[in-house]
Amino acid sequence: MKIYISADMEGISGIVSGKQVTSGNRDYERARKMMTKEVNTMIDALYFRGANEVLVNDSHGSMDNILIEDFDERAELISGSPKPLSMMEGIDDSFDYCIFLGYHGRAGKEAAVMDHLYSSSSVFEARINGKAVSEAGLNGRLAGYFGIPVAVVTGDQNAISCSKEELNYHIGIQVKEAIGRNSAKLLAFPKVIQKIRDGVEEFFNKKEKLKPTIEKGKINLEVEFNKTTMAEMASLIPGTNFVDGRTLSYESDDYLNIYKTFRAMLGLASTIN
Repeated sequence: MKIYISADMEGISGIVSGKQVTSGNRDYERARKMMTKEVNTMIDALYFRGANEVLVNDSHGSMDNILIEDFDERAELISGSPKPLSMMEGIDDSFDYCIFLGYHGRAGKEAAVMDHLYSSSSVFEARINGKAVSEAGLNGRLAGYFGIPVAVVTGDQNAISCSKEELNYHIGIQVKEAIGRNSAKLLAFPKVIQKIRDGVEEFFNKKEKLKPTIEKGKINLEVEFNKTTMAEMASLIPGTNFVDGRTLSYESDDYLNIYKTFRAMLGLASTIN
């Protein structure tokens, strides 16, 4: 069994604030260790239950957070940025299942640790066919494009609730309880280890229920930016249309094209301060 893991940082069990997830801050190196431990816990649980190949894509910020010197040697790691498929780099139809580890709730979700969508400095919300999506929803549809079910999502309770609303059936593993955007009730790491092991056990026991989330027919993407100037810059992409001063729409019947256009919109919008 071949499994793909996209590993973000905000949803890691011991992390609650921006200073922990931003390079250069005092607590960042400690957070890297927490992230690496949680990734390794997932890898170990997967191999214990019969996985024979695991690829991890570091999916947070500069995407070089996971410590390779401490990384489980049975798996492989994609590190660094930019990457063409960003949080989903390395995904293809050779994988059996996909896991989102350390994910967070969508932008604007109440009581979700560091809620945002890809770039909090540029984007407020993205919608697929009129439905707001979190990173799990956006990325899970790319997994679905390749025929891969999302098997597990880990994070706080609202990361889990968002993914449940946006994707087909999967196992949610709640590793902390969000109180606010920068606060949460945390568990000692041995309890987190047990939660992950139990969740992986449930995944393997129920894997026949897992189906990819696939968008069929014409797909409409709407992206609401933080500033009108950001929308203006992103509108340079051919085929985009203004919905309002801060929101662009784009249509395609190919979800990979939708995802790449979203990535291009972010790249252009980020050139505006």
